Amino acid sequence: MATPDFIRTLRRSIGHDLLWLPGVSAVVLDDDGRVLLHRRSDTGKWSLIGGIPEPGEQPAACAVREVEEETGVHCVVEQVIVVQALKPVTYDNGDICQYMDISFRCRAVGGEARVNDDESLEVGWFAVDALPELNEFGLQRIKQALTDAPTWFDATSSA
Repeated sequence: MATPDFIRTLRRSIGHDLLWLPGVSAVVLDDDGRVLLHRRSDTGKWSLIGGIPEPGEQPAACAVREVEEETGVHCVVEQVIVVQALKPVTYDNGDICQYMDISFRCRAVGGEARVNDDESLEVGWFAVDALPELNEFGLQRIKQALTDAPTWFDATSSA
């Protein structure tokens, strides 16, 4: 995944130390109720579309931008579905990041699903009952997007 320039600048000052970052993910549905997924070029695994907002960028705008950049699909945000602090991740280069993920349910409104940048190996629409192998992160968000439940969040303290 491409590292935003502002993170590269921060890394020059803090090295590999823990960096707390915002992140967004999008459960994009089409009119047939199918879910848009991409197979990531960094892991080879199927995933929801997501990314890191640029400084000052609104999370919903970031979700729309990331979906278009990675898949060619145009979407609109309908609802915040999950807000969750994720566990720290250590990347192969030693960088440590922890993300506050804001997940959105989005509706596709145009474009054509395709590999649109170097972050995806494949892009496709999947029926909910025929999803490829996904991690718990993706499955939880898809399940939440398909309900009328209020936004999910964890109210427990990590302290």
